[in-house]
Amino acid sequence: MALEGRLAALFGLDDEGWARHASPFSGWSRAITGLPALILPAVARVWIGWWAVLLALLCIAWLVLNPRLFAPPAHDRAWMTRGVLGERMWVERGQNGFPEAQGSLPTWLNVLSGLAFLVMAYGLVVLDWYAIVGGAAVSWAAKMLFIDRTRAIYDRVTARDPSQAYKAPV
Repeated sequence: MALEGRLAALFGLDDEGWARHASPFSGWSRAITGLPALILPAVARVWIGWWAVLLALLCIAWLVLNPRLFAPPAHDRAWMTRGVLGERMWVERGQNGFPEAQGSLPTWLNVLSGLAFLVMAYGLVVLDWYAIVGGAAVSWAAKMLFIDRTRAIYDRVTARDPSQAYKAPV
């Protein structure tokens, strides 16, 4: 199993987990608050000292609980929903055999996002605002491009085989 599949299993992304994860409310709230929730406690340590650990735990709890807080989407019309559903197809590319999910661009976008995240993390350690903002911006942009590419995977797979389209849980 690829690294992405192991991470999905670690986060409990079974059928229901992926459906909840695909909620556009969940996806956009993570996209908007994810990096700030990691940046805030690291920077706040300067102002509030060890209380930043509590803030960090609250932020991590938000990121872990977020996909579980929202109901599965009723349909797959939202861009974010199709992106997350395509991400599942891409993560499970070894098992599903979809030729659309075999490209390497999503992998390279994840690598770029991860490297930029490391720049941001370095900036957080040394409190370098250029590294923090630059790393976060590139990481976020690469993640949004990743979601768009996995959305394209979903759109191509479901256009070719409509039986693969999302069906809302009953």
